[in-house]
Amino acid sequence: MTGSSNDPKRRKELLKHMILQLHDGHAPDAVRAQLVRVLGQVPYDEVVEVEQELIAGGLPIQEVLRLCDVHTAAMKGAISQEGAKSAPPGHPVHAFREENKALARELSELDGLYAAVRATPPDDPARDAAARIRARFNALMDVEKHYLRKEHLLFPILERHGINGPPTVMWGKHDEARRLLGDAIEAVQAAAGATAGELAAVVDLALKPAAEAVAGMIDKEEQILLPMSLDTLTEPEWGEIAAGRAVPGWCLVAPTVEWRPEIAPVPEPGSAPAPAPVPEPGGAPGRIRMPSGALSLDELVGILNVLPVDLSFVDRDDTVRWFTEGARIFPRTRAVIGRKVQFCHPPSSVHVVNEILDAFRAGRQDRASFWIEMRGRFLSIEYFPVRDAGGEYLGCLEVTQDLTAKRALTGQRRLLEWDSRKGGRTDGDHAPA
Repeated sequence: MTGSSNDPKRRKELLKHMILQLHDGHAPDAVRAQLVRVLGQVPYDEVVEVEQELIAGGLPIQEVLRLCDVHTAAMKGAISQEGAKSAPPGHPVHAFREENKALARELSELDGLYAAVRATPPDDPARDAAARIRARFNALMDVEKHYLRKEHLLFPILERHGINGPPTVMWGKHDEARRLLGDAIEAVQAAAGATAGELAAVVDLALKPAAEAVAGMIDKEEQILLPMSLDTLTEPEWGEIAAGRAVPGWCLVAPTVEWRPEIAPVPEPGSAPAPAPVPEPGGAPGRIRMPSGALSLDELVGILNVLPVDLSFVDRDDTVRWFTEGARIFPRTRAVIGRKVQFCHPPSSVHVVNEILDAFRAGRQDRASFWIEMRGRFLSIEYFPVRDAGGEYLGCLEVTQDLTAKRALTGQRRLLEWDSRKGGRTDGDHAPA
């Protein structure tokens, strides 16, 4: 280490000071030179800790996002990977890294195509080059699966360990990359018949920023996120990620080896007992355990009753066992519990009810859908067979929805356009009574 104390606390304070200099407008190159001169190489885990401390100290996430790429440029080559762990083939981290290599190859191909466009006389047609660039960007769009696995499998487990800053910042950078990639796809599609000069302008204005966003995220993952994750997560937690990692799919390349966490050996007689496993989140006594989480009874009832649908469940013996009690479309009283479903319908339609249930039991159907218009409202009524993991019929779920307002929607309204004065209502919705 050059000209700096080996005291990690002192080193982090200096790093924090230099990052704040960037936020005050100092040039990245000047700060980087100072960083290398004073600190030499900074361990990747200290970069994470400093970022977390800055956010906890009040530095707005949006400000961190705004200058995240400046931080990366300033610290490029100054983050030490000494002591970083490796991951075996098939491991979630190995899969992330292989995908990053595939993404980097696409980016390299794009650089070559950009150079070819610039070397072409400006007035020459560039239809073939535009098609090749578009193909590379179509491949880059596969990065969405990579980002989804990070957001929904890796980030939640990092947060269990109190690591909140980097996942929050990275998710923001994912969204930036998504927006830039969408803009790039639109731009290169519009440039299908462009000249080389016109295509070169599109490259500079829309395509390079998107490619640089993907490249920047690769660097952040390889330098900080993945080494930190290997240091932080336990073997069972990596097993949890491995079990669900293919849910969003793979980005460009799929693992050829299946990885599983090592199973702890059975202790020999007389040996010390193995440490107690860390309880899973939501594992408190009194909570209803499900494969995807755990809820208290109050939480479960509250969730079911706030759903914008009416739900009713009839068991395998055609007996009504449960229904939601929120603002129902069709009122229902608790007196119906324990009643045969056939007695809940007029005699003229009972034969249809029996046909539906018989088809569900026999496995011939997996849905029965109906819709009606009543008093100016458009209502959807659907029935679904409920089965256990082995396919055994457990009963029938009725789902009723008022789709009147949804049917009238046009255009789009995104999350960031939410208006607190109107809440989540659309113009066709009714305010709560």
